[in-house]
Amino acid sequence: MFYSGENNLITDVDGILVGNAEDKEIGTGTTILIPPVGSTAAADVRGGAPGTREVGALNPYNLVDTIDAVVLSGGSAWGLEAASSAANYIGKSGRGFKTSENIKNVPMIPAAILFDLNNGGNKDWGDEPPYNNLGIEASTRASEKFQLGNVGAGYGAKAGSLKGGLGSASFENKEGLKIGGLFAVNSFGSVVNYETGQFWGASDELNNEFGGMGAPQNLPEDILSGSSIGHALEKSNTTIGIVATNARLDAKTAKRIAIMSHTGMARAIRPIHTPVDGDVIFVVSTNTFEKELNYREINEIGELGARVCSRSISRAIYEADKLYEMQSWKDKYT
Repeated sequence: MFYSGENNLITDVDGILVGNAEDKEIGTGTTILIPPVGSTAAADVRGGAPGTREVGALNPYNLVDTIDAVVLSGGSAWGLEAASSAANYIGKSGRGFKTSENIKNVPMIPAAILFDLNNGGNKDWGDEPPYNNLGIEASTRASEKFQLGNVGAGYGAKAGSLKGGLGSASFENKEGLKIGGLFAVNSFGSVVNYETGQFWGASDELNNEFGGMGAPQNLPEDILSGSSIGHALEKSNTTIGIVATNARLDAKTAKRIAIMSHTGMARAIRPIHTPVDGDVIFVVSTNTFEKELNYREINEIGELGARVCSRSISRAIYEADKLYEMQSWKDKYT
């Protein structure tokens, strides 16, 4: 039997730390997840307008099979700079791929970005985009406890017609197997039935963690109800996130878990994986749960990855506050 972890955050997974940083004048932010040394990872891209770094290096047939961090950021292409500064910061501790005795270690830090440039704030940053500083600041703040909603990569996010945000959730069982999710939600599609405010992902909810309103019984007549119809610009959306587990996963199995976890996006957001979304899921394994998995257990982790994805996405919108012209779920439905 699986239940919510102690903090109901991805940091319930062994050794995972998360840091967030925001620039409130510009209206954007960055999130970093730092796993234990020796963690493996994979990624799966489903959206039509992705923005990523080092995702190709995660393919199971490539050289490097461990990572040192994962960065999620606002800022579209500029946001990828947060991963570069985080790599420099983390590399100073000696982490990274070692090429020779006389050359610096190279930290492996894949990243994905979302497009929050249209959502408010002063984006006229001149010659100094904020993401270099945000990457370092988020890294220095990495800890087991962090806030949800208007923080990190979710600070300037918008989900359909409502304020988006950063969400997280977790599962564990009595044997010690743990799965957690961390998602920044800036989707074209809506996370709720816009007529009732009920979350599409309500069937995955635990302990009323996003309001306990139950699952919608009827569908809106407008099938795109609540989506960001007026802002369907190229690369102007995206949901990006991480599913982490302490289960021992090789790169091939982690990739399969990433594929399965995308089902959670489909449960929580309608429509999903559109031409204007750059949806990406990373899977990170800390390899600290000492048990060899059979196929049944791998299937369970994939299903729990989907559920923790759905819960994290819903919590992101539930915990968000209004910002600029973006109305929050709390303002509209409570």
